[in-house]
Amino acid sequence: MIEKALTSADVEFVTTLHGDEQVAFHVLLQPRGEQADRLLRAIDDIALGELDEAVREGKAPEGEEALSTGERALEVSLTALRGTGADAVGRLLEDHPLDALKALVDEVGADEVIVLTDPHYVEEFFHRDWASRARHRVGVPVLKLFSHSKV
Repeated sequence: MIEKALTSADVEFVTTLHGDEQVAFHVLLQPRGEQADRLLRAIDDIALGELDEAVREGKAPEGEEALSTGERALEVSLTALRGTGADAVGRLLEDHPLDALKALVDEVGADEVIVLTDPHYVEEFFHRDWASRARHRVGVPVLKLFSHSKV
């Protein structure tokens, strides 16, 4: 589960987690503008020392604009994963990411879930981030990873 396009460092990291073992990726992307409250995002930006980003939170894509940005981010991510030789399919989510994640885990018989996002300190502190909430719902191990860099 991701919230933005994977960077090349992210792709290398997730595709090498299991060594030479054959891995298939089922990517769910929910654009950041749709899943997080602007205030929480601004607090996260301030906690990271990114004051300029906190000011720009009001300009984060929402609605249809976030969906088209999300579609591009998903395609970039899938192309990058496939470029390593991995099998990768995915879909864009508009709402209820944990319901979709649980359904996908059940549908494909996933062995684990990787949640790869930027840090969201407020949500993580209160265990309201995707990874913390997924651990109680999906029935498989959930690995929380932070994106290696901003895109």
